[in-house]
Amino acid sequence: MVRWSRGGALEDLAVEPLRPGALVPSALETNLVDSAAVQSSVEKVCHRLHVREGDAAVLLPDPVIRVFIQHFEDFPRSSEEALPLLRWRLRKSVPFDLEEMLVSYTRQAPRENGVNVVTALARLPIVREYEQVVRASKLRPGVVLSSSIAAVALLDDRRPTLMVRIAGNALTTAIVRGGMLCGYRCTELPVDRRELAPRMLLDEIFPVAAYYQDISQERVQSVVVSGLGDRLRDFSPVLEEEFHCPVHSLLQSALKSGRVPDPARGLADRELEGLLGWMWYRA
Repeated sequence: MVRWSRGGALEDLAVEPLRPGALVPSALETNLVDSAAVQSSVEKVCHRLHVREGDAAVLLPDPVIRVFIQHFEDFPRSSEEALPLLRWRLRKSVPFDLEEMLVSYTRQAPRENGVNVVTALARLPIVREYEQVVRASKLRPGVVLSSSIAAVALLDDRRPTLMVRIAGNALTTAIVRGGMLCGYRCTELPVDRRELAPRMLLDEIFPVAAYYQDISQERVQSVVVSGLGDRLRDFSPVLEEEFHCPVHSLLQSALKSGRVPDPARGLADRELEGLLGWMWYRA
């Protein structure tokens, strides 16, 4: 948990570990396997930060939220017309009923005619699990966002940038250019992250990069990676050979570009890039 000042500065940070298996991220099944343990952890960080009530943004694990980027020749301006259209168009893309589909979207300007729409979908009962824990601590969940979507704000996207982010056994691949999300995919790693090999990672992220390069006729020009720690040096040569561009740590890139102010260095030290990215959303 992070507490921000009204002016947007980071005031304090508290981290409370969960026991293994207490929370299992999933788009379909119950996430809070031990809801009492999760509730206790939330209450502890609230106590340590002297938070008693207020609005809160909740950053969820990537597997909980499905993200789609779609092109429309014509797209409704009003949400009353747009939401039913998105639900109908994506009804076969998610393994849950329309009645349980929580939908959020944003418009993007494409390079060609029409409009690109980034849509986030989640199963309502699962989002409610997290919201109930937050509300039980007397906080009001006003924003619910996937952690990688928040982390995208850390990218220097003046050129096509491929972000590769590993959290637990979830692998998220995203491509951003000029403030627009151009590709996104979240999958489960085929092996435990400690057993992941460079070629295996390349096989997992290549489909998103290949699709972008085919559609845009523009190659990826920068790769940033999160979640490998010291092992990044073993993966960089393979990724650099494939994409013909430099490969850097996501957080190191953000630090060098000045996107991590000094008061927020504690978030970088703990590799909490989702919370760092949320700083830019708030701004």
